[in-house]
Amino acid sequence: MKTLIIYTSQTGFTKRYAEWLAEKMSGDLLDLKDAQKKNMDYFENYDAICYGGWAMAGSLVKAKWFLEKATNWKNKRLAMFCVGGSPNDNPDVDVFLQNAITEEQRKYIKVFYCQGGFNYEKMKTPSRIAMKMFVSRIAMKMFVSALKNKKDATEKEKVMAEKMASSYDISDIKYIEPIVTYLGEKDNEKTV
Repeated sequence: MKTLIIYTSQTGFTKRYAEWLAEKMSGDLLDLKDAQKKNMDYFENYDAICYGGWAMAGSLVKAKWFLEKATNWKNKRLAMFCVGGSPNDNPDVDVFLQNAITEEQRKYIKVFYCQGGFNYEKMKTPSRIAMKMFVSRIAMKMFVSALKNKKDATEKEKVMAEKMASSYDISDIKYIEPIVTYLGEKDNEKTV
């Protein structure tokens, strides 16, 4: 199965996952900027196409390009993966995945999440400011919650708040396994 991994990455976490996927699938790797320059014939050579981006404000960054093209690729195995700073077991991840694509798109695209981290030093200024504001809101919410409930935040919440206050890396190659399994399925029947 000939596979193409298209990605966009701001701080390197999504690129790392895309490289892991391309290596594991013996697939081709293409930065989104380069993919946008290709004509539609270029993509016909692939049996499977996967797009990877990062999570920001509850959406998968720059996914619009892939989703628009995907309507013409329904005969291929299609997947999207999102890399974010939350651990894979965070319940918000399931909500994010549910809202990432429409019911119709779920018929031909499968969406995955891979925990990554934050690298404030590599973030562009608007992203860095947005994240710092987000972390401040979480800290305030935890403080208000602790006051209301007259108890402290859970240990897990404290650890996550501390991690988000500075750069950290929780990425792991094991999170590509479900994507590899899905993309590598030989039959053309969609199991989305």
